[in-house]
Amino acid sequence: MPGAEARRDRSFLVVNADRQYQVLRGLASPVRLRILRLLNRHGPKNINQIAEVLGLPQSTIVTNVQVLEEAELISTSLGKAAKGQQKVCAARYAEIVVNLDPEDPSRERNVVEVEMPLGLYTSSNVSAPCGLCSTERILGVLDVPELFLDPRRVQAGLIWFGRGYVEYKFPNNAKVLNQAITALEFEMEMSSEVPGTNADWPSDISLWVNGRKIGTWTCPGDYGDRRGIYTPHWWKLEGSQYGILTTWRITADGTYLGERRLSDVATTDLDLDLHHSIKVRIGIDEKEGRPGGVNIFGRGFGNHNQDIKMRLHLEGMKALPHVPI
Repeated sequence: MPGAEARRDRSFLVVNADRQYQVLRGLASPVRLRILRLLNRHGPKNINQIAEVLGLPQSTIVTNVQVLEEAELISTSLGKAAKGQQKVCAARYAEIVVNLDPEDPSRERNVVEVEMPLGLYTSSNVSAPCGLCSTERILGVLDVPELFLDPRRVQAGLIWFGRGYVEYKFPNNAKVLNQAITALEFEMEMSSEVPGTNADWPSDISLWVNGRKIGTWTCPGDYGDRRGIYTPHWWKLEGSQYGILTTWRITADGTYLGERRLSDVATTDLDLDLHHSIKVRIGIDEKEGRPGGVNIFGRGFGNHNQDIKMRLHLEGMKALPHVPI
């Protein structure tokens, strides 16, 4: 069992190499890594489906799934099948980090990082132009806001809209750990949104945390001059290719984007100690002067192969530097 040494959230696991042997055993097999990649990329599958996709005997899959279960790297449930029941497997984590330096646990102790899959927003209200796509295809039909409720949104690697917002609910692990939050960061790759692309298309993109607007950033444009490093080749070159990686930082004395101070909103204004979740809204505030839409790039798109990251800096860490974006 990974036990208390593992730091867990919906998609991120830190493994202590000195103590969590069972997790390392779970990862120490090409077959088990293939199973994890399959489940992570394509969602839950039963034993027969895994065997068919990987071209391996069912007996091999059953044996390796048992090891992954024991390591708690996957979750399993029983579902109906044509004859009786079937075991359905799902990946627990999108990222697994092995900590090889347990003598310096400051990062694990003082910083909790959660990476939220782009399509796992809990609410939305958008207007056209809008759409979602996975690394393999467009999800549904373009410019139909109602399709932002489609369950397939969990596969999204790129979402865009002209007006409105998407909102995510992150776990407040600081409350579980009973520690105070000294600073809060959100990191994401974004650009403006215009039909086609236009590098000179300013857009005022805003963030709200727990219902409080923390600031607005003017994105310079919508970039399509070259293909994004991770953008799949099937995605047309006329579409948005990449964005700018932004880090929004809320501290005890205000909110910053890089070196620029955005507002006076501080960690004490966000009621972080009252809730077991932290709500983050990304969108276009109609009160701002340049509502030029937004693209949000996740894994498999853009220049940074990541979804939306949240970092909780816990009590006892050193003061955060203001790093330019």
